[in-house]
Amino acid sequence: MKMKRILISMLVLLMAGWSTAYGEDGSRLWLRFDAVSKPATITGVKGTAMTELQTYWQGDPIVLKKQKGIARDGYTIKYHDGKITISASTDAGLLYGAYHLLRLEHTGKSCAYDSNGKDLDIKEEPFYDLRILNHWDNPNGTVERGFAGHSIFLNPDPERMKMYARANASVGINGTVLNNVNAKPEALSTASLEKAKAIADQLRPYGIRVYLSINFASPIKVGGLETADPLNAEVVKWWKDKVNEIYELIPDFGGFLVKANSEGEPGPQDFGRTHADGANMLADVLKPHKGIVMWRAFVYAPQSPDRANQAYLEFMPLDGQFRDNVIIQIKNGPVDFQPREPYSPLFTAMQKTQMMVEFQITQEYLGAANHLVYLAPMWQEFFSFVKPGSLKAMAGVANIGDDTNWCGHHFAQANWYAFGRLAWNPSLKPEEIADEWLYQTMSHYVMGVPLVPAVFSSPENPIDGTQLSSALYPAKYGNPWGILIDMMMSSREACVNYMMPLGLHHIFAGTHHYGPEPWYAPRGVRADWTPPYYHKADSIGLGFDRTLNGSANVKQYPDELCRLYNDINTCPENLLVWFHHVPWDHKMKSGRTFWNELCHKYDDGVQEARRFLKIWDAMQSWVDEQRFNEVQRKLRIQTRDAEWWRDACLLYFQTFSKRPIPSDMEHPVHNLDEMMKFRIPITMYENPESGYTK
Repeated sequence: MKMKRILISMLVLLMAGWSTAYGEDGSRLWLRFDAVSKPATITGVKGTAMTELQTYWQGDPIVLKKQKGIARDGYTIKYHDGKITISASTDAGLLYGAYHLLRLEHTGKSCAYDSNGKDLDIKEEPFYDLRILNHWDNPNGTVERGFAGHSIFLNPDPERMKMYARANASVGINGTVLNNVNAKPEALSTASLEKAKAIADQLRPYGIRVYLSINFASPIKVGGLETADPLNAEVVKWWKDKVNEIYELIPDFGGFLVKANSEGEPGPQDFGRTHADGANMLADVLKPHKGIVMWRAFVYAPQSPDRANQAYLEFMPLDGQFRDNVIIQIKNGPVDFQPREPYSPLFTAMQKTQMMVEFQITQEYLGAANHLVYLAPMWQEFFSFVKPGSLKAMAGVANIGDDTNWCGHHFAQANWYAFGRLAWNPSLKPEEIADEWLYQTMSHYVMGVPLVPAVFSSPENPIDGTQLSSALYPAKYGNPWGILIDMMMSSREACVNYMMPLGLHHIFAGTHHYGPEPWYAPRGVRADWTPPYYHKADSIGLGFDRTLNGSANVKQYPDELCRLYNDINTCPENLLVWFHHVPWDHKMKSGRTFWNELCHKYDDGVQEARRFLKIWDAMQSWVDEQRFNEVQRKLRIQTRDAEWWRDACLLYFQTFSKRPIPSDMEHPVHNLDEMMKFRIPITMYENPESGYTK
């Protein structure tokens, strides 16, 4: 039946003549299916799941059933004799099952039979109980490291909040932190809490609990106390009363996210106490309400000889001292969401403490909302070192704002989608997730059926009628969306290459994190806020010596990795400059010198950015006019930015290497003095309240 509908739809298109003269603004994200004119028969448990299916489901009758024995948030979907049954132990589980079924329909898959032709029989349960977005939203509506407009929580629009809730629930996200980790004390004022209650009421029907970031000095700044010492009885009472107030307003409140004693934020160390003292005090007052504390491990100080070492040094001595409702939230890497980092050694070192990983969905260091960088391969790389089962939860720093398309870049929506899918199941392959997202987001829908550019699988039949290089049409994805999947899967590595290849890190401009300024080191700025602190370029070579003879950061890793990273000849080349000060003439696996390899990596990134633009240009017949033009404009910016990065970095590092740019690659098209004078308006990429780092 579905194939017949597809053929009819294709015939309609052929007869009418497809045109890109229509447009879509991206506001519907990956939930682009329309309300049905004649609802299907949906019976059983009433609630949000039933409402979604009655509104959007076009297939066989469905029964929604409560059933004990199914894991929390889990569900089963069974098809038999023309009827589908979705079973779950909770309303949220039924909702997730409903969205699974809608996803099958709107990715063109059978909702009745599996790939072997047997009756559909699906059982799903989330890998993590807590799947949480962190919003870095400020009370004035600005969003720190936000590149998609202002906060959606400033003046919440009911329809916008409903769409936000639907989008999250459709990928299994079940929690949201409403405000910035650099929390303002007023986040705990009664007025702010009443606003949080209103948001919680709108999100609750979709299985989403709200959390708040708190300022540790709130007892002083809000409560008028003289101290915020976590062992002080008056302070404990203040927090207990405040938590009771919150739960009276929001009975299912999730708990607190805390950034303490980091980048000037107050914390227990200000009062001679430890991170465990501070976290446990909050955990104790939250525990009667079943609330949790997510305590961030992002700490570093200006006097540290190696910023990458400090989190380990502060938290390892406390391993085993935290309450059972405390989770240490650790960034995936030891420095700060860089395009490539090794994993934070805390993940394999702490054995007695609950941990959760913090990924950054918003592209603070990856071209903001101008560059197409699909992040699922980066997160998969993390999980190749850190086993998912060693973690309690996943958090993602949201890339969401009040822009019409939510994320500032249409393809940035894929990172929000991918985070939710991986938080549900971290074993999913990034290319599978990209495939799902593309079908739902970019397909034409006629009579509810997704139409896709099937000719994409063949280089002999490019959609624009011209012969394009077979390199644009890799055969490894046997899939109608193969070429775009390849572009997405290649995008992170391309970004690493044109920004910071071979383990380079944190060489961004000093007043923003968008473009390159490896030379930035003004007098009076703390060293670890300047790129030379990280790249250590000199006449000998390039890179931060973190070996046993240097900062000894390698010692924080398991013995096997310590030995691997410590030896320049066995260290993975994609992390070489992270762990070693590499001589310019060091021989690489390619046979090139390190300098020549560095040059080629930068140029490879530029060439990839140009390839992405060519791929997208060939998409014009298959993407609506508005989104095609908006993405094309972004890809042109990305291509120019890639050249900017390559030229600025190579010409600057050449002043140390004193070696020529290899003759077998494209040479920089700018001059170093031009690059060093180039400036961009900071307001394009940062809000005025943002600091240097986050």
